[in-house]
Amino acid sequence: MKINHIALVVNDMAEGHTFWHDVMGLPAGKAYREEAQGVDVAFYPAGEKDSLIPAVELISPLDDESGVAKYLAKKGPGMHHLCFEVDDIVATLAELKDKGIQLIDEEPRLNKKGVKVAFVHPKSTGGVLVEFYETKVG
Repeated sequence: MKINHIALVVNDMAEGHTFWHDVMGLPAGKAYREEAQGVDVAFYPAGEKDSLIPAVELISPLDDESGVAKYLAKKGPGMHHLCFEVDDIVATLAELKDKGIQLIDEEPRLNKKGVKVAFVHPKSTGGVLVEFYETKVG
């Protein structure tokens, strides 16, 4: 298991870009709109040269109704979640459930890139929202 990305919720993507790209020097990676989650997303690779992982992910709500908008209103900008890569997300979720861990997603969902992802509730992790990202192909 390794870190895929650290997600930060921001009020303004342009401000986030200014800091992470212009000030910190991270290359601008993929940016896209995730309609199902109600967010704009931008990645800034922060690993070895020519590697997209790990990355800083900026997320900004599209409206005031999304879960991220509610999070931002309650907690303000900052760290949103920590994402780990796993080979088999279904097995990972089953193992966590067997251990009594509270899951947000009992079953993985597909993100815009077609990758299986799932979230663990912060109540079971010491206050950190954890995402799992499946790396298995097929």
